[in-house]
Amino acid sequence: MAHKFSFRWIRIAAIGAALVLSTLSAQAQVICGGHSDLVAGLAQAFQQKQIGYGVVGQAAIVEVYVSASGTWTMLITDVQGRSCIFATGDGWENTVPVTATAQGI
Repeated sequence: MAHKFSFRWIRIAAIGAALVLSTLSAQAQVICGGHSDLVAGLAQAFQQKQIGYGVVGQAAIVEVYVSASGTWTMLITDVQGRSCIFATGDGWENTVPVTATAQGI
């Protein structure tokens, strides 16, 4: 029961973030563009590589990019193909990977 609950809130948060990104003013520092351009920029500027992604219903795909130094970026791509940097930070720490059998899938 708790497993479903947490994913529900993650979906709600990601959909909310997608809506916020689509309504932000021109003064906000949101970086959007073509998916391949943003991914290439993350690789070149920060040496970040994709470590995972998730589908948010039929609304968007969220990807996480991380560098060896611990910088990280969340990228969200909507159904129209528009990609935007959703969040960035430092100090990324990998935890124990979740396996399909642990999830009951």
